[in-house]
Amino acid sequence: MGWIIAIIVGGVAGWLASMVMNRDASMGIIWNIIVGIIGAIIGNWIAGALFNVQGSIQEFSLTGFIIAIVGAIVLLAIVNLVQRGRVR
Repeated sequence: MGWIIAIIVGGVAGWLASMVMNRDASMGIIWNIIVGIIGAIIGNWIAGALFNVQGSIQEFSLTGFIIAIVGAIVLLAIVNLVQRGRVR
């Protein structure tokens, strides 16, 4: 059951991050899910190192959801920097 929740929450987090970073038109639902799940991993790594906070998207919590969105935004910023030469 945790994987289903992770896919749903990751998809929503990836979609919201793509809206913030103006990449929504170039991403489909599969890429939103992938970005959201990888963003959750990156976000947990950053939040754990800086604030000693952990959040999981396998069991839905607001903290985990916010961490996933922030991590997905960081991931998309890195992708934009590599592809376009600028963050946004």
